[in-house]
Amino acid sequence: MSGFAPDALRVGYVPGVIVSKWERVWGERFPGSPLELIGVPQADQETALRAGRVDMCFVRLPIEREGMHAIPLYREVPVVVVPKDHPISLFEEVTRADLADERIQDADDIDALADTVALVAAVSGAAIMPQSLARLHHRRDLTYRPVTDAPDTEIALAWLIDNTTETVEEFIGIVRGRTARSSRSSRSEAVEPQRKSKRPVAGGKKGPANRARPRRRR
Repeated sequence: MSGFAPDALRVGYVPGVIVSKWERVWGERFPGSPLELIGVPQADQETALRAGRVDMCFVRLPIEREGMHAIPLYREVPVVVVPKDHPISLFEEVTRADLADERIQDADDIDALADTVALVAAVSGAAIMPQSLARLHHRRDLTYRPVTDAPDTEIALAWLIDNTTETVEEFIGIVRGRTARSSRSSRSEAVEPQRKSKRPVAGGKKGPANRARPRRRR
């Protein structure tokens, strides 16, 4: 069994991200290594990383990538939030054309969505936001429906390139669903890379000299 014990890790998360599953797996795998989860306003998601307030952060893209790693995890479905008695509630999903005559409230400020949702309830308007945030600010007098042609949003796990440690790698493995056994194997391979075979090419012939492999397009 590996004797590796991760250091304490501070992980931030923006509104709408549920981190309980990864917290549970970390606690089961490394019971002696504290994992501190820190709620971060979306407006501060990048600053929290660059200022060292958190070691890693679940962010809502886009962010400035310079000096930063970011692993995209999943996309969020855009929904429109409306009062429960609104005609839109009769449909399973809508398009932006269906909302052309609606009074759409500004929902660009993710950190102020509680006020936006309250405004929708008060003036019988509508607001488009990620489904995770509609759930976060759920009210009994409101409902929401998917907007099929609205742009979606994407959640990623980000950290500073200079802060790539074994502890960080362990958390990445948990988020990606890697088992404890495969995590240990990955560390072993990193420490002891597999030796290249020195056997000659079949038939004793040398392969083509200095033939460059074509690069993959990204």
